[in-house]
Amino acid sequence: MNKKKPISRIHLTVAEVCAEPGVSRSTFYDWRAARKAPPCLKLPDGDLRIKRADFKRWLESLEQSA
Repeated sequence: MNKKKPISRIHLTVAEVCAEPGVSRSTFYDWRAARKAPPCLKLPDGDLRIKRADFKRWLESLEQSA
């Protein structure tokens, strides 16, 4: 039986991503416009999701550049 993980386990919402570093949604969207945010997936309804693995790599890259 091939069980897929629920999307909430694999993908994060913008709110979940913003909660980790403690930034506002507007800051996240500013970062996204400047191409400094983690890669995002745009759903058909316009909502964004971020792969958990991409978010983790993005956070690690910030630590390395600090």
